[in-house]
Amino acid sequence: MNRFSIVAALLAAFLLFPANTAHSASSHVITETSVVLGYDIFGPPATATPAANLSPQFGPFRIVAPDMVEMTGTVDSYTPAIFRQMLKQYPNIKRIEMRDCAGSIDEEANLNLARMIRRAGISTHVPARGSVRSGAVELFLAGVRRTAHHDAEFVVHSWIDENGREANDYPPSDPVHAEYLDYYAEMGVSAPTAKAFYDLTNSVPFSDQLRLSRRDMASFQLVH
Repeated sequence: MNRFSIVAALLAAFLLFPANTAHSASSHVITETSVVLGYDIFGPPATATPAANLSPQFGPFRIVAPDMVEMTGTVDSYTPAIFRQMLKQYPNIKRIEMRDCAGSIDEEANLNLARMIRRAGISTHVPARGSVRSGAVELFLAGVRRTAHHDAEFVVHSWIDENGREANDYPPSDPVHAEYLDYYAEMGVSAPTAKAFYDLTNSVPFSDQLRLSRRDMASFQLVH
């Protein structure tokens, strides 16, 4: 009989046969029966939690193969340093799959990252249903080889500075434009093509979007 059964039997005996109280003329003798209930408390059986099969993550980059990463998210001020650390640990990376890239919140960091990608000899690719938006388009152009699935999406619009001024708020001769045109030239884009593509992106206000297909990007010779 287990412990719980013994305790239950004692409790039943106590309830069915109450203790007798002895009386005499001179005294009262009270006999008390104390029943101590004890319980063994058992938690759920312990189960081993399998180790999560997670790929290493470095900011917006996730390692999916020794030579390939997926990129999802936004570039910020810390991303270049994170990217540098990733390359130290995974020096064989040669391809970035840009799945859902929303652009950047720090344009200087974004262009620095783009140049790091080019110096590392890394290719960029936008897979099926991939979306590359805003400043992430500059990152795409950093690839030594740039490819995209036929249904990949590219979204462009004007840049905006910390004072809320957009590209068309500056005169064409302002040096601010040269920062982007020089970058395109670094990435191997001819001057006329760079100017045409830059003008196209800035024809759309920052608050709006212009969606481009792979075919549109190919018309500017921006995909291989």
